[in-house]
Amino acid sequence: MEWPRAILHLDMDAFFVNVYLLDHPEDCGVPLAIGGKPGTRGVVASASYEARQHGVHSAMPATQAQRRCPELKFAKADWSRIEACSREVMRRLSEFGPLEPLSVDEAFVDLGGEEAPEEIVPRLRKYISSETKLPASVGLATSKLVAKVASDFDKPEGCTIVSPGNEAEFLAPLPVRRLYGIGPKTGAALAELGIETCSDLVRVDIQALQPAFGNYAVVLQELAQGVDTRPVDPSPWERKQISTEHTFPKDVTEREQLLTALAELCEQVSTELSNSSRTGRTVTLKLRWSDFTTITRQRTLPSEIAAAKDLLRTATTLLDRNWDGQAVRLLGIGVSRFGTKSQTQLGDF
Repeated sequence: MEWPRAILHLDMDAFFVNVYLLDHPEDCGVPLAIGGKPGTRGVVASASYEARQHGVHSAMPATQAQRRCPELKFAKADWSRIEACSREVMRRLSEFGPLEPLSVDEAFVDLGGEEAPEEIVPRLRKYISSETKLPASVGLATSKLVAKVASDFDKPEGCTIVSPGNEAEFLAPLPVRRLYGIGPKTGAALAELGIETCSDLVRVDIQALQPAFGNYAVVLQELAQGVDTRPVDPSPWERKQISTEHTFPKDVTEREQLLTALAELCEQVSTELSNSSRTGRTVTLKLRWSDFTTITRQRTLPSEIAAAKDLLRTATTLLDRNWDGQAVRLLGIGVSRFGTKSQTQLGDF
C-alpha cells in the first residue's frame, strides 16, 4: 500500500477522567465526572464512559448530570497533574515523527517517513497507553480531516485506518457535522436543504448550494470527500492563556465577596504560572451577569507579573471599572502574553 501522505491523529480517551483514575484506582468502573459539583452551577468537563451510558457528557450542567445518573461521582480537575500527563504523552508521541499538538489530549503526527504506517499505528497506540497508563484512540489517513474523524470512530481505545483512495467512502455515511469546518450554523443550513450525511453533500448539485454558501460550496463538497491538504505543523505549541473561573452558587452583589473569590482565583493562576516557569503581561477579567450576559476586560502592563498579589491588584482595578453593583453569576481571571524571565515587581504602579 502506497501512502502519498500518512497522518496520524491521536485522541486520549476521557483524558481528565483517566488522569484522575491514575491516583484514584478505587473509582475505576464507576460513573465519574470531572468538573463542578451539583448545586454549584458547575459543568462537567469530562465524563467516564460509564457515566456516558447514562447520557452524561462534557459541558452538561452538573445538576442535570446528577439527575440523569444519581450515582454519579464528581471530582475536581487536577490541572498540574493533567498538564504533566499531557507533556509525557506528547514526548512519547514525538518519537514517531513531526508532532502538531492540538490541545492537552490530542495531536497529529506525520508518519510520511514510514514505509508501512498502517502496520505501525496499532503498535504506536499500545505503546502510548502502556507507557503513560492512559487509554488512547488513533486514526490514520492521508489528510488531517479524515484522520481526526477516524480517531473518534471507534472509541474508546480504537484504531481506525482509512487507506488511500477510501476517504470519500469512509465519510459517506457520517453526519456532515462530524467534519471539521462545519459548525452548528452551517449544519443547520445544510439540513434545511435536506443534506444530513457526507454522501448527501457530495451528491447534491453545487448549484443548489451556491445561493446559501457562495464559493464555499466547493469547499464543502471537498470536505465531504476528505480533501484536505493542510500539512502537519511541528512548530511549538503553547497555551495562549492561563485562566480559571468560578460560578457562584447564588448570584453575588457584595464587593467583598467578589474580592475574596477573585483573590482565590489569582492564587490558582499564580500557582500555575509558577509551575510552568512563566510570567505574563496581560490580565483579563471575565464577568457574567445573572442574565448570562458575559463581558471580558483586559489590561496590558508595562512589566511582567506572576505573583498573586500583583494579579489581584490589576484584577481589582478592572473589577472596579466594569462592575457597578449588578448581580454576578460567574467570575474569571486569566493571564496571557507570556514571558519566562524573572518577574518584575510593579511597586506602586
